[in-house]
Amino acid sequence: MSSEGAKRSGRRARHAQRAAKPVIDPCPPGQKGGAFKPLTQPEITQIYDTALRLLETLGMGEVPDRLATDLQAAGAQPGEQGRLVFPREMVERVIQDAAKTFTFHGRDETRSIEVGGDRVFFGTGGAAVQTLDMDTGLYRPSTLADLSDFARLQDTLANVSWFTRCCVATDLPDVRDLDVNTVYALVRNTTKPVATSFTLAEHVAPIVEMLDIVAGGPGEFAKRPFLKAHISPVISPLRYGEDAVDVVYECIAHNIPMSCITAAQAGATAPATLAGFLAQSLAETLASLVMVNAIQPGFPMVFSNWPFIVDLRTGSFAGGSGETAILNAASAQITNWLGLPSGVAASMADAKAIDAQYGAEKGMTSLAAALAGGNLIYESSGMTASLLGVSFEAFVLDNEMHSHTYRALRGIEVTEENLGFDAICHSVLGDGHFLGSSHTYAAMERDYFYPDLADRNEPRTWQEEGATDAWSAAREKAKEVLTTHHPKYLTDAQDAEIRKRFRILI
Repeated sequence: MSSEGAKRSGRRARHAQRAAKPVIDPCPPGQKGGAFKPLTQPEITQIYDTALRLLETLGMGEVPDRLATDLQAAGAQPGEQGRLVFPREMVERVIQDAAKTFTFHGRDETRSIEVGGDRVFFGTGGAAVQTLDMDTGLYRPSTLADLSDFARLQDTLANVSWFTRCCVATDLPDVRDLDVNTVYALVRNTTKPVATSFTLAEHVAPIVEMLDIVAGGPGEFAKRPFLKAHISPVISPLRYGEDAVDVVYECIAHNIPMSCITAAQAGATAPATLAGFLAQSLAETLASLVMVNAIQPGFPMVFSNWPFIVDLRTGSFAGGSGETAILNAASAQITNWLGLPSGVAASMADAKAIDAQYGAEKGMTSLAAALAGGNLIYESSGMTASLLGVSFEAFVLDNEMHSHTYRALRGIEVTEENLGFDAICHSVLGDGHFLGSSHTYAAMERDYFYPDLADRNEPRTWQEEGATDAWSAAREKAKEVLTTHHPKYLTDAQDAEIRKRFRILI
């Protein structure tokens, strides 16, 4: 064997060894968050009181007639310029009675997650119109084939706890084709909990028919919904969007849990001051909560208060900024204080390449959101280019980053055994080191995460093995998965029935 071949063989053997699963996973999803509290209690109270004042004074504009009837029945009152205002006691009653936890089902029940409380899960989101091509290293329009491939790839990544469609199939100009084929790509390629958006309310019922086929028959999906809707029913500042409100009604009618997402932009559709931004954004997300509970009290909704930052010099979205990190952490803290299931956005790197900017932005924003206790952290896998892009390599790298974050969340277990008094005495009076001791071996298996992609070799070894960078290593891993992982999560009969009733283009 040539020296180059020996190097490759050695590298493969070491990669295989690293890929071997530990006896105990030291950092599984669902670790507890909430230790990071960027706001003091008086500051939370001030922001909350301001949000309630906004709803009581300004309320919401452009309220569709059907919703206005339901809101007034729940206690809303007419305000100025045709707006509806929400008395404080009405809003606080809704918060008290709203769903505090719910199960986000996977078709595989072992993949279901419990949303709410203090548990943290990373997942996906986004509507990227461009995909970073693995062969050229450049961006191109996202396609339905890309979405299907992303679904297959993330199906193998343990730290992606649910899969929201991460890109828009720009090769499907018809919005019905887009919505139908997006959901088909999800259910065909993963049994994790999934989520999507509905362009129009009239698309919901037919897609539920598809989900019933997957679930086993008419009405079966509603008994155990494994798909969640992402909806933005509030348009900043402080008004409803009729088309999205119509989608909310349809989702409730078909028992589809939802994330009601507020995505105001600081300095554009909300105040540029961070405190003012939080107050308005909180008011708007509370308006979504009031709406959902006026339609059906206690319906499961993720309180998705997503602060978005604009670079005020250029008008560009800045998803990897320090302001984004602190605002999303504060949003998670406020929502958890309210006792509601929290959803925030993080890891929305502005970087276009998989480079130092990418790593810094993703690490900073995702760790802050997790430490603050965001229950569902959206956009946290695969997204690049300020949400305009998505990358296969990024999915693989982010999955490993999430393990480090979960390990940080797990913290330090201080027990008599872990303090190691006896082990210290034994080593000091014996060998003079801890290598090979049973105490060290136990900790090695239980307490440490060993990355598969990150290179921890000394420089000479790294150079001898090809001087591979993270982008290249992740590309190799992603291509390997896409070559070998072809799940069959629909039976032939299910697939045939779906194709008979819907225009499936995959």
